[in-house]
Amino acid sequence: MSPKKSQITIAVVGDVHNQWDERDELTLQHLGIDLVLFVGDFGNEAVEVVRKIAAVKTPKAAIAGNHDAWYSASSWGRQKAPYDQSTEDRVQQQLDLLGDAHVGFSQLDFADYELSVVGSRPFSWGGSTWRNSQFYRDRYNVKSFAQSAEQIVTMAQNCSFEDIIIIGHNGPHGLGSKTESICGRDWKPDGGDYGDPDLTQAIADIRNIGKSIPLVTFGHMHHALKHPSGKRRTIVEFKDDTVYLNAACVPRVIKGDGNIKRNFSLVSFEGGVVREISLVWVNSDFTIESEEILYCEQ
Repeated sequence: MSPKKSQITIAVVGDVHNQWDERDELTLQHLGIDLVLFVGDFGNEAVEVVRKIAAVKTPKAAIAGNHDAWYSASSWGRQKAPYDQSTEDRVQQQLDLLGDAHVGFSQLDFADYELSVVGSRPFSWGGSTWRNSQFYRDRYNVKSFAQSAEQIVTMAQNCSFEDIIIIGHNGPHGLGSKTESICGRDWKPDGGDYGDPDLTQAIADIRNIGKSIPLVTFGHMHHALKHPSGKRRTIVEFKDDTVYLNAACVPRVIKGDGNIKRNFSLVSFEGGVVREISLVWVNSDFTIESEEILYCEQ
């Protein structure tokens, strides 16, 4: 049995959007990553991309995003599906490939690190309107935000460890309503809080059962803003002894001048505490070209 590690490095991979290949896994190895968390949007039901992510050997957990049910969650999407949905279920193919690593409405224990990972509602579009009701009813028998929150809390109760990292595709409601807020609506100039209310309720209820939540991490709301142009001012916020990390730096891979750069959000975690978080861009030779410190424990 390998000794338990007191300090680990966690890589959070923001919205992939088809940008993942074997060099990404090699980068994880060169960075010495202990645990990698994928926060969804692998592609538009991109089964082959998910197949590559499912093959990652580094200990991992993942949650599906809204693009991962792009043609299946809504009547609008089903009308645009480029394949025959009567004979093929690409959402289920992705879930089957990921297996236990998919923690949407589920959880995983990582005994070597004495922590658990709980997933929030998978395939989230965000916002305070319960949408895609048929999809959630048929696949999860979940019919409301309240039932969704209950499912997330049940998974937390099943965890073997007191320290829980929550991953979602979208973050919780209540972290700001400006366009530049961590889950702020930026496609309308007047902004708005586009966080998930069920995740907010679940976080409160999980705390009430005595669990510690040092980190909640997610993507969906891209760092680059639409209105106004620019970037989200707050990538990491600290609230109620929890660090909230939006890892959706999109595109996560940039090619140019004979070089390919890939971004990862790196979390230094020790003793149930987030010590530091940085956003790094890694070159083709696996060296870190740039590093932005997003959070440092006071």
